[in-house]
Amino acid sequence: MSARPEPGAEMIFQWRKWDGSTHWRHECVYLGTDEWGDWIGQPIGWHSIRPGAQFHAEASNVTLVPASGDFALTVNRDHPFSMRVYIDLGWDIHWADDPLLATGIDMDLDVIRLERDRDPADGPSGTWVDDRDEWAEHSIRYGYPADIMAHLEELTLDLEAQVRAQVAPFDDATADVWLDRLEALHLDRPRLDA
Repeated sequence: MSARPEPGAEMIFQWRKWDGSTHWRHECVYLGTDEWGDWIGQPIGWHSIRPGAQFHAEASNVTLVPASGDFALTVNRDHPFSMRVYIDLGWDIHWADDPLLATGIDMDLDVIRLERDRDPADGPSGTWVDDRDEWAEHSIRYGYPADIMAHLEELTLDLEAQVRAQVAPFDDATADVWLDRLEALHLDRPRLDA
């Protein structure tokens, strides 16, 4: 097992695509670990950037990085669009030799849960799997291995069912413990370079 930062340490979560190209880079803080895996947080206002896009977090959020390395569960508190759960399906999500860096391959598919319904013109409500079109396109472009595709397709459906049922760690209570810890740190802007 790779070394982990001390709780409260500022760190980076760096996603890349299958071909190694840069994807999302999130400024985060390490929170700790529990039976589900490692938890990192992003306070309101902290930066996320990828080629061609960037944003500052509009809500406090925490991300669970399980030992399996095939997804990252992000849970928001008081998100302006009521997005409570966002799961990135991934591959090779792991801690680098540098304990202040976690990295992984974004595999396109996402599981999303909104806390309230929205106007149908704005897209789906409730819980659903997102970016199936990107998954299909990238599986051809990048040549995803068939065994990895089969595993992630099965995992996606399993995660969607667990999010709908709100079983731990996909329930509110599990993430709320870590959101409370994040907010108790009273962090403003990170000192990391953007």
